[in-house]
Amino acid sequence: MNFEYLRYLSESSDKKEILEELMTAYGKDVWNYAFSMTKQWDQADDITQEVFIKVYRNLCTFRSESSVKTWILTITRNMTLDFRRAAFYRKVTLMEFIPTKGEQPSTEQIVIDKLATSDMWKLVLTLPAKYREVLLLFAHYQLSMKEMAHILGVSEGTVKSRLFHARNKISKLKETFEP
Repeated sequence: MNFEYLRYLSESSDKKEILEELMTAYGKDVWNYAFSMTKQWDQADDITQEVFIKVYRNLCTFRSESSVKTWILTITRNMTLDFRRAAFYRKVTLMEFIPTKGEQPSTEQIVIDKLATSDMWKLVLTLPAKYREVLLLFAHYQLSMKEMAHILGVSEGTVKSRLFHARNKISKLKETFEP
């Protein structure tokens, strides 16, 4: 979906129709990106909802400085970072680290383990957020270095460096877990 198409839709259609189309086109991408950063189902759901509310409110302000996908993923990243800074997030996340008697995994952890069918995805989820998100943007969303730099708010050199380090960390983790 490109800017001209979005402009055409906003001039000729109801904003709700545009939002529905954007949600259909990018809803999974937004949720997956939010989940990869938070590792929490409910938080990814909340962030996804907030992202599309913001998209709806700012539909007319979209500029063609990037693709619609890059714009929406940037909003997703910023919303996730804001969510992680919130006191509620810190409180809930810290509570998860308090061990319970018997050390049984949470239902959420069991679901995550089942969904993370590939060993590689499990390894990616263990990386720090800055490496995890650059791998996700590169491998899953197939964004260019320029688009990733725009979303992350860093230079292309920083993106290349993070991608290099993320690949090295994954290689080392693979060596550690292989028999």
